[in-house]
Amino acid sequence: MSEDTESVELVVVQKLENALSAKIEAYFASVIDSDPDVLEELLKSKNSEGTRKAYRKDITDFFTRMTGLHPNRDSILEFLHLDGHKATLVVTKYRAILAEAGLSPNTINRRLAAIKSLVAYGRKLGVCNYAVDVDSIPVQAYRDTSGVTEEEFLSVIRQCDLCTVAGKRDYALLLLLWGNALRRNEISTLDLRHFDGSKGTLSILAKGKQVRVTMNLPKATVTAITDWVIARGGDMSSSRPLFTSVDFQNAGHRLTGDGIYKIVKRLFKRAGVEKTMSPHRCRHSAITAVLEKTDGNVRKAQKLSRHAKLNTLQIYDDNRNRDQLEMSELLMDGLD
Repeated sequence: MSEDTESVELVVVQKLENALSAKIEAYFASVIDSDPDVLEELLKSKNSEGTRKAYRKDITDFFTRMTGLHPNRDSILEFLHLDGHKATLVVTKYRAILAEAGLSPNTINRRLAAIKSLVAYGRKLGVCNYAVDVDSIPVQAYRDTSGVTEEEFLSVIRQCDLCTVAGKRDYALLLLLWGNALRRNEISTLDLRHFDGSKGTLSILAKGKQVRVTMNLPKATVTAITDWVIARGGDMSSSRPLFTSVDFQNAGHRLTGDGIYKIVKRLFKRAGVEKTMSPHRCRHSAITAVLEKTDGNVRKAQKLSRHAKLNTLQIYDDNRNRDQLEMSELLMDGLD
């Protein structure tokens, strides 16, 4: 065998050995980030813009309070690289700081949940090897399920001026809040395509759901929404928002959850209702009214409210009946 042939064979063998020993990262280096931005990756995994904003706000609060600085890629990785016991100690101290600041249990628990989600996503990306073992603060769910009476609510609905575009919109909004007990975000995310007047249905993105669900509408509500859409006019493409602002500066823009809140507050105040009302209190009012009309049938009320647990409806019914106050008053009879 000639020296040239041996030289060629050696080169071929060397190339094969180099190929076999080559790191796979050589081919995927462009898509592998050795220092991932865990917070941004976590936010990208969330479908709702509202959820992304809430997570960013809560995680920013954690890092700001505990480090004095806004979170960045490095500070987040430093937290995720901590020993599990040290990380738990940091989060425990954070929970105590929030409690001392007077924040509500619901707010504290929401922020703790955001931190736990960040840690869980860090584990998923391989930059963290612990879980935060910090208990949430016990809360009493739905402590206040009060709203207004059926008579008060209907009086507000009747005061809508159906001769104006704004009145038609407000009337349709109130019917959805009353007749279908919708949440304000379920209304604000509606497009024209989600309303089918011929079938009398509405496709809503319910709380905690990834896909829309279809609900049936009373005839009066179908008529009210149809009248509003016709009166509004303008661009009628299916992707346009169903409910829009009608004031001069924002006409045609999607009505936000905050906008719906302000409309409800204004309408009830104008009608002389003393209690400060919100869309959620409208929902409470509707659920309580159903319990009144069905003699406490929580299963029927569940159909309207779409609560996953019957226990939640039981709280509404307990508050409606005021059983505790009735029994306390009974014990006081002897003092009269």
